[in-house]
Amino acid sequence: MSGDILSQNEIDALLSALSTGEMSAEEMKKEEETRKVKVYDFKRALRFSKDQIRSLTRIHENFARLLTTYFSAQLRTYIQITVASADQIPFEEFIRSIPNMTLINIFEVPPLDGNILMEVNPNIAYSMLERLMGGVGDSPGKGDDLTEIETKIMTNLFERSFDNYREAWSGIIDMDPFLADMEMNPQFLQMISPNETVVVISFNIVIGESSGMINICIPHVVLEPIVPNLSVRYWMQSNIKAPTPEQSEKLEYRLKRAPLPVVAELGKGQMTIEEFLYLQTGDVISLDQKIDEPLTVKVGDLPKFKAQPGHFKNRLAIQIIETMIGGDEDDE
Repeated sequence: MSGDILSQNEIDALLSALSTGEMSAEEMKKEEETRKVKVYDFKRALRFSKDQIRSLTRIHENFARLLTTYFSAQLRTYIQITVASADQIPFEEFIRSIPNMTLINIFEVPPLDGNILMEVNPNIAYSMLERLMGGVGDSPGKGDDLTEIETKIMTNLFERSFDNYREAWSGIIDMDPFLADMEMNPQFLQMISPNETVVVISFNIVIGESSGMINICIPHVVLEPIVPNLSVRYWMQSNIKAPTPEQSEKLEYRLKRAPLPVVAELGKGQMTIEEFLYLQTGDVISLDQKIDEPLTVKVGDLPKFKAQPGHFKNRLAIQIIETMIGGDEDDE
């Protein structure tokens, strides 16, 4: 048994061994206690965290939606593209996993250095080619190199698709991808070291009655300058956009005209509930404020000024005589 998750067959075998007495619970505990060393394969070095893989998956899910719309318009048929998986593996393992004759788009993504590969399954590639040339798109691939005309047609199709890749990455980096080369035999690819870690994002694609895979291979060395930007913290910060000068001006305009309650307190008094119930016109309530003391002026619920009462044009008014810095908690 390998890994941390048991299959159903392994679980059934363990239960059977326990029930027949071939293995006891004590033996299982001892085996678990002695097995504290976990094998690490340095050829499969994990250069990306799970958080960064999730971010890459999110980016390419957006790319899949954009690519679906683009291919549907270009091929004039039903297209469905979804992300199947995102794994980090050695580059050599990726090369061994794809067919000997397949369509590989090699494109550069400045300002990042290096190349990214887009491998298109032959069934899908020839289905696209047949649709573009007016066919139904259900014939099998011919299994050999493309002619010059076919290469030009496919080049034009995928060159325009990279605009969608630029948009999918726009939240992380402003890249300018362009097609650098197109290859049919993966054995001719010598872009990075065989043991270099790459992220392979696999897409399931359905074109009419045909289906297959598209794989995007991104070497770690290409993404290394922006790896910190793939964290959830960066995504949350990038979603907070700075206001434009017009927005700031409009906000300032509205704030200056927002109404605020301003209250000048003559003083405070206390009474019992019984006294309150028997209040009548002409009764006097004594306050804790002396006549010669300044009044407290509150803006909202906070004391901000000291003022003296008076008249202005036959109306009651106050004159500000002092600003209270920091407010006065005793007046709350």
